Amino acid sequence: MRSLILCLLIGFILALQTGCSTTPTSKDGPMGFPGQNNPDAIPDASPRDEPLSRYGNPKHYEVYGKRYYVKKSSKDFKQEGIASWYGKQFHGRRTSSGEPYDMFKMTAAHKTLPIPTYVKVTNEYNGRSIVVRVNDRGPFHSNRVIDLSYAAALKLGIADTGTAPVSIEALNTLNPAPAPALTPAEITREQQHRNQAQFVQIGVFAQIDNAKRLQDRILHSSLPTPEIMTVTINDADLYRVVIGPVDSDEHLEEVGNQLGEMGIPYRTILSPAISQ
Repeated sequence: MRSLILCLLIGFILALQTGCSTTPTSKDGPMGFPGQNNPDAIPDASPRDEPLSRYGNPKHYEVYGKRYYVKKSSKDFKQEGIASWYGKQFHGRRTSSGEPYDMFKMTAAHKTLPIPTYVKVTNEYNGRSIVVRVNDRGPFHSNRVIDLSYAAALKLGIADTGTAPVSIEALNTLNPAPAPALTPAEITREQQHRNQAQFVQIGVFAQIDNAKRLQDRILHSSLPTPEIMTVTINDADLYRVVIGPVDSDEHLEEVGNQLGEMGIPYRTILSPAISQ
């Protein structure tokens, strides 16, 4: 009798677990996106001649202390490397082109291609190819060459794996028209936007292994991938783990709430490269 009761209890628990299970979704992806069940039906971006964006095309810019030089033309551009993707935590936020990021459109971020540029991206693992419109900057990781939107990652087959080796080929064949000059008011707004950007510091360590352990912990969450910066304070090298930039109070609150749920203390700083 006791064995029968135990078996019934175990069966009841298993039934509850099965009844409460949900279909797994791609990390950082939405529920109910029409293309989830048929990624091949997602239309590619349609290449067309466009003038350069007023925003996002400086001669050069700096991120995490490294300077990047924006190409004047994408003609004959080809590249190989690792692709990644970014999703709902950035949805609706401002891209480098000034457009809001839409995770359901076939777009991408690149460090140096002119904005906009249409590129063909081929997944070297499965042979799939897509066409996306570059309208943002990134990814600022040494081993990644392009950051895809969620829709693009889904169609290319990397929404679940997160990354994949790819080849990139620019489809633009003509030099883009010059971008219209910014008005003084637009220049002021752009500078204000840059000045408002903050970073979230989640740790400073004397040993890089400790910094990497904290970085790995964040990688298993939906938070943006943190960077490890080396700073010198009182003649000693320290390793600062930061997330950012965060460009609005809402974004900062969202990141702070997630860190709080994980029990990770944080503070905001204006630049990860300065000694604070």
